[in-house]
Amino acid sequence: MRTYKLNEETMNDLLGNLLNRNPGSYTNYENTVNEIIENVKKNGDDALFEYTMKFDGCKITADTIKVTKEEIKSAYSQLSPEFIEVMKKSCENIRIFHEKQKRNSWIETKEDGSILGQRILPIEISGVYVPGGKAAYPSSVLMNVVPAKVAGVERIIMCTPPQKDGSVNPGTLVAADIAGVDEIYKVGGAQAIAAMAFGTACVPKVDKITGPGNIFVALAKKACFGYVSIDSIAGPSEILVLADETANARYVAADLLSQAEHDELASAILITTSQELAEKVTTEIYGFLQLLERADIIKKSLDNYGYIFVADSMKDAIDATNAVASEHLEIITANPFETMTKIKNAGAIFLGQYSSEPLGDYFAGPNHILPTNRTARFFSPLNVDDFLKKSSIISYSYDALEKVHNDIELFAKEEGLTAHANSIAVRFEQ
Repeated sequence: MRTYKLNEETMNDLLGNLLNRNPGSYTNYENTVNEIIENVKKNGDDALFEYTMKFDGCKITADTIKVTKEEIKSAYSQLSPEFIEVMKKSCENIRIFHEKQKRNSWIETKEDGSILGQRILPIEISGVYVPGGKAAYPSSVLMNVVPAKVAGVERIIMCTPPQKDGSVNPGTLVAADIAGVDEIYKVGGAQAIAAMAFGTACVPKVDKITGPGNIFVALAKKACFGYVSIDSIAGPSEILVLADETANARYVAADLLSQAEHDELASAILITTSQELAEKVTTEIYGFLQLLERADIIKKSLDNYGYIFVADSMKDAIDATNAVASEHLEIITANPFETMTKIKNAGAIFLGQYSSEPLGDYFAGPNHILPTNRTARFFSPLNVDDFLKKSSIISYSYDALEKVHNDIELFAKEEGLTAHANSIAVRFEQ
């Protein structure tokens, strides 16, 4: 990994380099994605069947596009009982955490006869996209589905690409069953996003689409936003470790590599006040690369987006950390809880040397679907609120409206909207 002195110049170079990974910058794929969406809108299931054969090498029909109960039962037999039990434990941890995010509707009645409130209801149908092949992660199934179930969503459907033989990753199917998915369809890519956004004879239209995917899936979600709600246009994975001289170099190196192994665009950054730690981490990384299975991917990731910055002070290090606004932030300092109070921007924050990032990926309970590409400055992790809609409640009595009708009419007239003013005024005609 490259090691730099942290200063304004090196920080600007880093931020500029990270922005190159933004899915929105891959405009050369947009025409292809838009063609797929329009074809699905026009031709429905026929387009889905055509694309599934073209991209996945699998022939599906209206009779085989939906995963059956027998296929789910078979998936259970293909996994170890130990893995199934771990998924159930993880699902329960995720549920318990998200239960604490629930909010209730409320009504407030005032003495003047006015009633104000907010009604909170779940969306009706939620759609989850799950990648296939090597990028099939059962953990993401749990993270997408459980908050929707906690929110009270009545119907949850899932789309995931099939293998050539028509099968679906067994871990994906079992995780979906444990989490409570109602229907699973064998369709992937941009065409799956279009199907859920606009509906076909086989695949129902949903109110919201969540879940990760490749650049085509990301751009399809972007193109369909407005016709349907989405979670985010997620970029490649990223981790930032903020550490001082007390950190264990071997732990830090291992944690950086845990994200670098995702793909060549993943980002792994260490910001530290210790030159000695920086050097030890570099040594540990080279040692791990001799052992890890995905070393080729990790090397490319580190060559592209791997950085170590040595700061003059912890304040400078914290300022840089807030500027990066990383998806995952580990704080390994003498007093990580105190350091955390100075952090403004991060998707998920891991405190202390035994809170490694994979703890959040798989088991702790907080959601691992997090804002990327510096969007933690204004976005939050996927949560129960993402599956809720809120309606305002307004009720005024005659007496309550009489006290304020002149103010409302004045406001409306100042905006040149006399029909608005009249709508109030007619209620007080003599």
